[in-house]
Amino acid sequence: MNKMFKNIYIGGDWSSTHETFPDYNPADGSVWALVPNGNRQDVSTAISAAQNAFPEWSGLSHSARANYMNRVAEIFESRKAQIVEAIQGEGGGWFGKGMYEATQVPIIFRAAAGANYSAIGEVLPSEHGKFSMAVRYPLGVVSIVSPWNFPAILTARSLSFIVALGNTAVLKPSEETPYVGGLLFAEIFEEAGIPPGVLNVVTCSRENVQDVGDEMIENPAVKAIAFTGSTAVGRSIAAKSGAHLKKCCIELGGKDPLIVCEDADLERASQAANFGSFMHQGQICMSVEKVLVQESIFDEFLKKFVERAGKLKVGPPLADKNNVIGPLINDKQVANVQAQLDDAFAKGAKAVLGGKINGRFVDPTILVGITPDMKVYREETFGPVAPVIPFRTDDEAIAIANDSPYGLSSGVFTGDEKRGLEIAHKLESGMSHINCSPVNDEANAPFGGSKSSGVGRYGGRWSAESYTETRWITMERGGKPFPPVF
Repeated sequence: MNKMFKNIYIGGDWSSTHETFPDYNPADGSVWALVPNGNRQDVSTAISAAQNAFPEWSGLSHSARANYMNRVAEIFESRKAQIVEAIQGEGGGWFGKGMYEATQVPIIFRAAAGANYSAIGEVLPSEHGKFSMAVRYPLGVVSIVSPWNFPAILTARSLSFIVALGNTAVLKPSEETPYVGGLLFAEIFEEAGIPPGVLNVVTCSRENVQDVGDEMIENPAVKAIAFTGSTAVGRSIAAKSGAHLKKCCIELGGKDPLIVCEDADLERASQAANFGSFMHQGQICMSVEKVLVQESIFDEFLKKFVERAGKLKVGPPLADKNNVIGPLINDKQVANVQAQLDDAFAKGAKAVLGGKINGRFVDPTILVGITPDMKVYREETFGPVAPVIPFRTDDEAIAIANDSPYGLSSGVFTGDEKRGLEIAHKLESGMSHINCSPVNDEANAPFGGSKSSGVGRYGGRWSAESYTETRWITMERGGKPFPPVF
């Protein structure tokens, strides 16, 4: 066991809690840390602290808040080695994945700092000569529920823009990664000197999630909810938010396709398929979960794909930096992958690579013979499993790609950019990348999905749309008359 966290972070204080819960290393099942087990009352207290901090924080100049965000970025950079080790130990991530997260988080906070210099409104024409303005204002207290798969990046993605725009926050990280996704940010915000109450972090066990989550939505002081996670939980959060007439920005699961046309660069396409399918064991909302390949190049592509994937080493991330394929996060996720593989094999699918599971370690698996009645065709896998499906025409590829309740990201490989754009325009996904993997993210771009993959967008000015409200303000200058009877 490496760490013991005795406290949660509320109003700038590390408040005492009555009990802890174990935070496991998924590679070996050992206890990586003991973490405070917060409850509904803790969340209520945290929300009050955030509400009390809001007037002063939102009243700061835009440059002052930008300076704080840049300071957070600097501290993240200074702690890179420690953060990478925590990502490996707490979340089961490969060393390279940890380096990517630790490198991207400062970029995200700097992008949020830059957002403070963007326009906050516009001047409108007025029928009566008024000086008419549409101006964006921060909402107030925003609840953030962050996931375990990329806990540093996906917490930063929400938190950075939310607080940079003048809101205050209550953050509940996943119980699978309560440090990297939560308490780490409290430590860094405190070190950066950000005023007490701007960020509050409440960690809790799975047993307390329902009560804690309900308070984060139902408390009258909360004005919006940011959630990244499963579609099932996202639907529930969106429904509860709607019942309370609160804004929500939710990014959920995906069944993301990679379409490879006969004129594609097969070396790059096979590399994109390998990266997109197996990066972090396929535990990414944007992971490639359907590789669609034109019939005329199917065999050639499959050979290249299998050769690349067969070189990926499987094993505990902390034991060897070259172990690219680490463990799945927990036994529940392993059982889901096993069930999909069993169903696929029973219905005629074949593994041309992998197919074996050893504890929480799943070998990179490439499947052929996929049919629409298989779970692996329809359900999100969130594991290192890549179904490869042939298609004849572009319209057929589009139909297969869209044959899903999800619509998060997609990729199209072709030597003809016009063709790629025509395909991308017809894909029912919030994001589409031509000659690149569906796994793409940039801090200043609109990130989010369609259909059952979410509502709202993160990144750049699109975060401002999610976490501010627009008010109409006028100054009378034209002498608008009132009816004489008045």
